[in-house]
Amino acid sequence: MKYNEMTFGQMEAVINRLGGMDGVRRFLSGETVVKVLEQTLPTFPVWRTIKLGTGLKTADDFRQALKLKQAGCKISDWANNILGKPAFIATATEMEVDLVNVSVAELGFKEGATRKDIYDKAIKLGLELCPNEVGPQLRLQYRDQPEGERLRIAMKPIADSDGDLTIFYVVHDDDGVWLHGSNGYPDDFWSGDNRFVFVRPRK
Repeated sequence: MKYNEMTFGQMEAVINRLGGMDGVRRFLSGETVVKVLEQTLPTFPVWRTIKLGTGLKTADDFRQALKLKQAGCKISDWANNILGKPAFIATATEMEVDLVNVSVAELGFKEGATRKDIYDKAIKLGLELCPNEVGPQLRLQYRDQPEGERLRIAMKPIADSDGDLTIFYVVHDDDGVWLHGSNGYPDDFWSGDNRFVFVRPRK
C-alpha cells in the first residue's frame, strides 16, 4: 500500500466524508469533485491614513517640525539619535499609507511573542512593515492620541550610536506626546497587550 502510514480509522473517516462507498464510487468515476477550501485570513481594518513625503526630508526638518509650538511634540534622546542615522529615509514623493493598529494578542499571541514572531505573523496575515518615516509622521499627524496609548512602529530597526537596534515608539503619557525609541532586537519579547502599527497594503 502506497500510503501505509494511514490508519484504518483515517480511511473510514475519508470514506464517510465522501458519503460512504457510493460516494467513493462517484468520486472515482469523476461525478463528484472535491474542492480544497482556501483558508480565510483575518482582515484588519484601516485604523488611520497618514501622508508621507510632505516636504520634510532631513532629520533636522523633522526635529524642527516636531518641536514647533503648534505640534507640541517631544523627542526622546533615543528617537532623536536614530532620526539622524543614514538608515532613516523620508520619501521625496507625497503618498498616503493606510495603517493598522493591532495588539500582539490580536495577532494570535495572547501570552506574548518575540518581535521577530510578531513581524513574521503580521506579514503572513497580509500586513507590511512601515517605512521608518511613519514614526515621526504619525507623531506629527496624530495629535489627538489618547493619553496612556503607546504604539510601537513595526519597521526595520535602525542601529543607534551605540549599535542598539531601535524602532520608533509613539506615546502619549502624563508628560505629553512623544516620539520615543523602543528596543528592536528580534528576540525582544512583548506581552499580548502591547500594540504595533503596520501598513495595510492597498489592493
